[in-house]
Amino acid sequence: MKKALALTLSAVLTASLALSGCGGSGSEAETTDDSTAEATEADASSSDNVIKIGVLEPITGSYAAGGAIEIEGIEIAHDERPTVTLDGTEYTVELVQADNKSDKVESATAAQRLIENDNVTAIIGSYSSVPSVGASEAIKEGETPAVGVSCTNPLVTEGNDWYFRVCFIDPYQGTVMAHYAYEELGAKTVGVAYDVASDYSTGLAQYFMEEFKALTGDDASIIEATYQTGDQDFSAQITNLAAAEPDCFFVPGNYTECALLIKQARQLGVELPMLGGDTWEINDFLEVGGSEVEGVVFSTFFDSNAELSSKTGEFVANYREANGTEPAGVTALAYDAYMLICDALESCGSTDRATLRDAIAASEYDGVTGLTAFDENGDPSKPAVIKIVNTADQTFDYVTTISVE
Repeated sequence: MKKALALTLSAVLTASLALSGCGGSGSEAETTDDSTAEATEADASSSDNVIKIGVLEPITGSYAAGGAIEIEGIEIAHDERPTVTLDGTEYTVELVQADNKSDKVESATAAQRLIENDNVTAIIGSYSSVPSVGASEAIKEGETPAVGVSCTNPLVTEGNDWYFRVCFIDPYQGTVMAHYAYEELGAKTVGVAYDVASDYSTGLAQYFMEEFKALTGDDASIIEATYQTGDQDFSAQITNLAAAEPDCFFVPGNYTECALLIKQARQLGVELPMLGGDTWEINDFLEVGGSEVEGVVFSTFFDSNAELSSKTGEFVANYREANGTEPAGVTALAYDAYMLICDALESCGSTDRATLRDAIAASEYDGVTGLTAFDENGDPSKPAVIKIVNTADQTFDYVTTISVE
């Protein structure tokens, strides 16, 4: 495994949504929806010294809370850097938001609208692999460079020269959590519950299970249970997994279903360690899970206590001063996605989409989440961190940094 990954959990963050779905520079951002009029050729993204960057995020739907804190990171970066200079000419960057509604099909439509109607030069997004996978083909066919934020499934960028991402991917995240379960917890068997309707959940579960079986040398070391997005009752899955007496549970999936599953497991008397992935780093996970999610452990992208680069400290200090709390990992990643695109624009000196795509591919951006340089699939190799939920303080506390080759 060639990716090195630092998982981090940051303290919980409450985003105050404005016109554009979050605080910051929301008043400067457009929102594109089904009522958006088709743009004419004269409305080119670089006309009148304006460059449009699309923000493809779930403003509504089951991933909306995650979308809000990614939008926040984009808008913080936009506030800091509202213009770029190309060959001596200053351009204003305009953010154009499109709601992918947490849905694959809607995401494809929203991406196509950004490309064809709004004529954006580049796209940032999305939170979650589900809408990101949905948008991938539209981005490829529309030949528009896109930088994903926290979409960890390999399918997002696979076979698509136009799609990049600033986060690590699930094969590595699954490997990290399998090693944590085996080496840190001493687990010999694991109960794995995953969402068959989610590319993110099924993918991360599969990578975890493959690595854990390799570590134990025992195909029977994994006990599986499945559910679907939107399920509310997990008693059958919990009962079946617990009956096999595993050493811990691994529950990768959306924050709502995972929090409900853990809460119900505790109420049914299951006190085993609970492990998960990056989607748990959000206030809604704490709100849904309540006191029952105390002590659960998961992997994520960033932490205020992890010195990922020389820029990390300043970003964290500025965020604390402005908000009185810690930045979420996906907020930091979204900040880096915007800044990386701006650097690439200035580096290539052009708003031509293909030229910008090539500049992004060649980037070596030292951001607040660490160095972002892309492999042949548009994926970076980045450090990773483990976090634990502290319900008393309503925080996600740093545990350790893990690097697995």
